[in-house]
Amino acid sequence: MNVHLDPSDDALIQAVRSGELAAFNLLVERYQRSVYAVALRLLHDRYLAEDITQETFLRAYTSLDDYRGGSFRAWLLRIAHNRALDVLRSMQRRPATSLDLAGSDFGVRWSVEPAPVSPVEHATRDELWRRLEAGLAMLPEDQRITVILSDVEGFSYEEIAAITGVSLGTVKSRLSRGRARLRAILAADESSRELLEGFLRQANDGPSERSSGSE
Repeated sequence: MNVHLDPSDDALIQAVRSGELAAFNLLVERYQRSVYAVALRLLHDRYLAEDITQETFLRAYTSLDDYRGGSFRAWLLRIAHNRALDVLRSMQRRPATSLDLAGSDFGVRWSVEPAPVSPVEHATRDELWRRLEAGLAMLPEDQRITVILSDVEGFSYEEIAAITGVSLGTVKSRLSRGRARLRAILAADESSRELLEGFLRQANDGPSERSSGSE
């Protein structure tokens, strides 16, 4: 296999199964940022997210025979999603070390980059983003994960269904309820509400039309 031709995921997987470790390293390079991002969104801890990223690729490598085709990225991210939820639930069962979600740093890099603004405007937007992140932290776990995967990470409905292990109908229902709850949480503050509406308008333009293929 010529690794300089930007081979497809399937070609790399076939090479890994034939014993080419370099092919798996290319898969790691291709998807490590996505895996880390999903783990960070769920755990809000960079060190834990790094651990989950390493565990995800180790598990993927040792269980590659279980991969049956489709979106390799979605299969990989489902491993990360499940492992991150295990860690999150374990932490939440221990009050002394539970996550303070409302005050956590999500480290969110929103999909739409703002145009250059003045320092005052920049500070104002930062404050509004913090309010939106706090609103996300108040959502039920299943809705929060779905909104983040769709509206922050940009995954298609099909990919979210594969990652979270639920049906397309459940994905759409959770996304609708999560967005509605965000609106309700931020409705009391006009500036936060305007930010949310702009964010959701941008998000609503894409999910149903996004490709679920590999990056």
